[in-house]
Amino acid sequence: MSAPTAQRDVLRIANCSGFFGDRLSAAREMVEGGPIDVLTGDWLAELTMYILHKTRQRSGGYARSFLRELEDVLPACVERGITVVSNAGGLDPEGLADAVRELARRQGVEVRVASVSGDDITLRVDELRAAGEGFVNLDTGEPLPEDAPLVTANAYLPARPIADALAAGAQVVVTGRVTDAALVVGPALHAFGWADGDHDAIAGAVVAGHVIECGAQCCGGNYAFFEEVPNRERIGFPIAEVHRDGSSVITKHPGTGGAVTVGTVTAQLLYEIGSPRYLSPDAVARFDTIELSQEGADRVRVASVRGERPPRTLKVTANLDAGWRNSMTLALTGAQVVEKARFAADAVWAGIPGGRGAFTETAEDLSGDLTGGGMAYLRLAVRGDDEQAVGRAFSGAVVETSLSSYPGTFFTSAPGAAQGVARYWPTAVAASAVVPHIDCEGAEVDPTPISSAGTAPAEPPPPPVESDTDTDTDGDAGVPAGSGECFRVPLGVLLGARSGDKGGDANVGVWTDEDDVAKWLQSEFTTEAFRAILPELAAFEVDRHPLPNLRAVNFVVHGILGWGVASNLRLDTQAKGLGELLRSRAVEVPIALVASGKPAQRLAARTENPPHPA
Repeated sequence: MSAPTAQRDVLRIANCSGFFGDRLSAAREMVEGGPIDVLTGDWLAELTMYILHKTRQRSGGYARSFLRELEDVLPACVERGITVVSNAGGLDPEGLADAVRELARRQGVEVRVASVSGDDITLRVDELRAAGEGFVNLDTGEPLPEDAPLVTANAYLPARPIADALAAGAQVVVTGRVTDAALVVGPALHAFGWADGDHDAIAGAVVAGHVIECGAQCCGGNYAFFEEVPNRERIGFPIAEVHRDGSSVITKHPGTGGAVTVGTVTAQLLYEIGSPRYLSPDAVARFDTIELSQEGADRVRVASVRGERPPRTLKVTANLDAGWRNSMTLALTGAQVVEKARFAADAVWAGIPGGRGAFTETAEDLSGDLTGGGMAYLRLAVRGDDEQAVGRAFSGAVVETSLSSYPGTFFTSAPGAAQGVARYWPTAVAASAVVPHIDCEGAEVDPTPISSAGTAPAEPPPPPVESDTDTDTDGDAGVPAGSGECFRVPLGVLLGARSGDKGGDANVGVWTDEDDVAKWLQSEFTTEAFRAILPELAAFEVDRHPLPNLRAVNFVVHGILGWGVASNLRLDTQAKGLGELLRSRAVEVPIALVASGKPAQRLAARTENPPHPA
């Protein structure tokens, strides 16, 4: 099995995992489905590090499902010369490397395995703080408290150590916390011999890595226009054909479900991003320079990406113990939904000593059919420092109201125990303070020093662009209609959306595949319009980032997820559904925008009686 060489012009990098829990057969599907050079898998998210912390005593600090997938393909990878690169090492990459060697021994396979670590700075925080690191929260500006109940702190390592491991002859590389895109950038650095100063080429690989890191999502998974995705019951996983100049083609194996289109790739590009300057320790990728084109069926070219020097700091994901949380959901049938919900909540709080005040935080969410003709749901959630109070004392108090609450009382689950939660603490540390450790078959590999050209301070991000267009918020969702006749239509007829979490923030990226709608989106769909459509966000600051090259705009909603996915009490803890909520709302738009093209087709498919001019 040979590592990629610097002589090739195209490197076919496949993905088989977008999260800890993805499809277990994906590695086999990618290896058996057609030719690839590198098999990658992303197992880590902000929440995953805390999960691994909670489980490492009984099952190790790495993602064991990686071994289950690798068992299916390791002999074939060795035979066909396919390199394997994954961040499934989590909190114990050396332990996972040993487990891979044991797997290879059982299978009678000879393979060189390397681990990349050094990202875990949990035990170094005091030392680094004494050296001047403040570990300031990037969202709130708070310095890390001296007595913070810190349980994990991991810096996002760059891709160069992966390239170093491959140069040392590794055929399987497992890492701790690296950037998600590093799984693509590392093999590309090794294959093409890029220097640290090749910012444009590296930035192109960063973009390719961002596109395929979430597995099937760029092949039609979670796609706003899902009804347009063929064979969507079993969507395939992606391949990035990375070229020597940093451009790439996103594709998938023939015969697999889903589709790779400019739309599906755009949707993924907008996933969990902030400003157009996408920060990475390898190169800052300018998302406002990306050019997409449909090269053929299931082939989208990504080109013209401009790169900048990376910052002097590395992002750090830290988790602090934040007590416990629990929730119970009550079903409400038929009429008087609001009255029944109020009765139910009051009965629960009255049955708990101290009521709502017994907890650090409480939440009440009413959803479902609120018209009185179907089923609605009341979700009660609590968070606090007392495990017993948050656990069965709370859920048991809910159940105790069974025979003394509203008519038709029943619950969607049995009472449960409390769940330990963490406060997400995004921060940064000087890149010079973190030294990667590379081990290849028991031999320490010296990491390539980072050149000074790659550590210049990055320019501050440009301020969010806000449109000063006056908006009409008189019952029309705040979107100005412009001149001429107007239609009132669901926003989803015009725009796709993809939303997700960025720590305590959420992003909502919206895009269109029509040029005239894109002009309207850039000029008329302002922050004020966005807020008017989603009045639920009134309490939160919103930034707007136009991306005209992608016919898109990205909105960042600050603070909506509180302390992050591991502790907030929202039903949608990661804001995955926020984009679809936006698309469901009705707006008035110029009739020309829905008169032809895909908007007209989508509108016709949704109703037999298209709306008349307003």
